[in-house]
Order: sequence, then C-alpha cells, then structure tokens
Amino acid sequence: MNSLQRDVVIIGTGTAGMTAYRSALAHTSSVLAIEDGPYGTTCARVGCMPSKLLIAAAEAAHSAGEAHRFGVHVAPPRIDGAQVMQRVRDERDRFVGFVTEAVDKWPAEHRLQGHARFVSPGVLQIDDHTRIAAGRIVIATGSSPDVNPAWRATLGERLIVNDDVFDWQTLPAAVAVVGTGVIGLELAQALHRLGVRVRLYGRSGRVGPLTDPLLQALSTKIFAAELPMALGADMTLARDGDQVLVTTPAGTERFDYLLAATGRTPNIKTLGLEHAGLPLGANGVPIADSNTGQIGNSPVFLAGDASDQHMLLHEAADTGRIAGDNAGRYPDVRVRPRRAPLAVVFSDPQIMLAGASYTQLLHQGLAFQTGQVSFEDQGRSRVMLKNRGALRVYAECGSGRFLGAEMIGPAAEHLGHLLAWSAQRGDTVQQMLDSPFYHPVIEEGLRSALRELQRALHMGPPPVERCLDCGPGA
Repeated sequence: MNSLQRDVVIIGTGTAGMTAYRSALAHTSSVLAIEDGPYGTTCARVGCMPSKLLIAAAEAAHSAGEAHRFGVHVAPPRIDGAQVMQRVRDERDRFVGFVTEAVDKWPAEHRLQGHARFVSPGVLQIDDHTRIAAGRIVIATGSSPDVNPAWRATLGERLIVNDDVFDWQTLPAAVAVVGTGVIGLELAQALHRLGVRVRLYGRSGRVGPLTDPLLQALSTKIFAAELPMALGADMTLARDGDQVLVTTPAGTERFDYLLAATGRTPNIKTLGLEHAGLPLGANGVPIADSNTGQIGNSPVFLAGDASDQHMLLHEAADTGRIAGDNAGRYPDVRVRPRRAPLAVVFSDPQIMLAGASYTQLLHQGLAFQTGQVSFEDQGRSRVMLKNRGALRVYAECGSGRFLGAEMIGPAAEHLGHLLAWSAQRGDTVQQMLDSPFYHPVIEEGLRSALRELQRALHMGPPPVERCLDCGPGA
C-alpha cells in the first residue's frame, strides 16, 4: 500500500476539476488530481459539443427543406445517417483530444488514475493501492444521467441516455424521447429534423426550462406544431425483440430505442461521504457555500455538477475556480462574487434565461414589472423567416434596475449574453435603452420590450391577458 501526502487533492478532472487544479496550483505545487475514468470533460465527450454537432446537421437539413419559402428551390435533402454520425464522432474525438492533451501536460506527480473514496476525514483510499492524507480536498466528480432502474430492467440495451447517442454508427429509424427538459428537447428536435421518427414524452405539459407561464404556454405551442408529443400522460414500457413499446391512453407505438433524458444526478454515491465528517443535505450531497465552495467549516470544497446545482459548463468552471482557489489558500477562505445566471437551449427557436427567472423573482418577493415583445412581426425576424416566439424582461419597481429575462425566439443565445451582462452590472432599464441599437436587427425587439418595461415602471403593468402571438415587435 502506497502512502502519499498532498496539500490539495482534487477528485475529478472534468471542467470543474481542471479549473480547480489550475487555481490551486497558484498557491501550492503539492497538488494531486485523481480521475477514475477517461480524461475529458462531460461537455467534450457526451454533452454540449457532441449535441451541438448533431443539432448543426439537423439545422442544415431543415434549412434546405425550408428554402422554398424564400423562392429558392432545391432538391429534397438526402440525409446520410452514417456520414452525419461519423462527423459527430470525429469532431467529438477532436474536442476530447484537446482536453486529454492538456491533462497529459500536467506533471506526472500531479495525476493519479483510480477511484477515490473517503476512509476518514481528510484521508482518501484510491482503489486498493494508495492511501492519501490530504490537507484540503476538492470534490469535482461531475454527474451522470439519472435513469429509472425499472426501465433498464425492462428494456436492456434498448434504453439509452444522451451519452450513448454519440456512439451510434448511423441514425436509427425511430426513437422515443422521455423528458422535455433541455437535453430531451434538443435531441428530439435534432433527430426529428434528421429524418428519425420521434415522439417526445413528458410527465407535465411543460416543454423546456422556461418558468414564465406565458412563455411556457407559447413554447409548448411552438414545439408541438413540429414535434409529435405526448405530454402529461401515463406511460408504460415493454420490449418486443429489438423494439421498444410505449403505451399511453392514446395507444401503443414502437421504437428502436427509448432515450431517457430525465435529468442528471451527482456522482457522489461511491465517495464514502459517510466517513468524511461532512454536513450532507437530504439528497446526500454535501452542503457547500456557493460563494466559497467550502463544505461547512471543513477543508473540503465542492465544485461543478457534483453540487447538484446549475449543471452548466460555465457554472462548473466558475465553481471550480472558486473552490480550487480557496482550497489552495486555505484557511484564508475568501467569498467570491458569482456571475449572473445564464442558460441557453439550442432548440429552434432557441430558449434562454438570463439573470433572475420569473419564478425566482416571485420566490424572492421582489416588486417587479414586466415588458414583452412578440417576434411574430419583428422586422429582422420576419426577413429571416425566424419570426416565432417572444421575450419577457423584468425590472425592480422603484429603482428601475434590470433583474432578468426569459425568451423563446431567434438569436436567444446572443440576446441572453447581453441581458446577463446588464443584470450583472446592475443596469437600469433606462441605461439599457440609452445604449445603441442598429437597424434592422433582432435586438430592436429587445428595445421594444424594454420600452414597454419602462412604461410599466412609470404607469403600471400591461394587461396580463395580452396575447404574445400578435403585436408589433419593432
């Protein structure tokens, strides 16, 4: 049994772990990163980048099929599933290569392969060969798809998660997608546009992460017009040979696979946290301060998806930086400001939430007003035939401070950045309106929403019943 001693030990080398390593290294060279799987972030291997590659192919196919609406007539697109998936795998491997190359450049004494678990506070056992006494520890073990075990028992290899999609050699004929959150929506729409027969199943009537009731209803309407869906219905599963049978009150449908997109769960169950002496929440996740990463008053820190908070790459990088820096400088733990929230769904139309969401504002009890714009008649959106969706913006009564926004519509990934920056700076609505707006651009729709928000701050809110499907956008 090898015995080691290190100032800082980081468990996991995904986005959060790699960022924590670099931050801790600024304070001490006695750092060790432990990984029990292949190097490479979840984003590069099975998350954001592979899914965006599939979405890009779907967008190309959809654009070709919609070209006739501009008076441009082309032959119906032919989708080569094997070629689509070959590009997805090639580019994914390229992204993973960048990550593994970066880790390979770390000093050998800073890397250790194996599964880490606590055997007592501050002491880790790595498989059956190494025991480490750590001055400080960063838990950055990431997350994994959360799948109903009964589904796995019933369907076997016909049940897949998003990780599995990107190893396909070609596109299947039919896929049932269960889960109407970000992953389910993105993959269901992409597969549908690539010629796969898809049905999207969900427990509730919601599609996507929007919390504003008006936008929730609008998003369901928009996506239901394109995607076959079964929302809010009981569902039973069975297997018949290589086919998955999904039964709802509407009938039974056969698919090649069932893709479970029902959320993710932190990779903490095998860490031996019961031996770590750490405060744990009801879900078994350590209770950590989001502005320091510190778990209670201990020299253990939590970062990334393992915290069961915002499972997004930029959030993982932020929490990794904070946790690694504080682990490196411990006991001089410092409170670090967090960036304004920003989330984007790469569906068509796109979805974004920037700053505080509608539901968060209600829970906070803030007095706020809303402004809105529909993209149905917004000039640039109509020019591009992207005129679907709406934007809602929120500001604090009295101060006029911009608080946040939710949106489904064109260029949401870009408008989301502008609005998150404004929320983080503490801009007022008037300061945002004093900024330049070019013509003709989609941002003019944002200006219309801000103008309405400014009027609401001065004169009271607009009627709640206002239809988002109509009305001028710019």
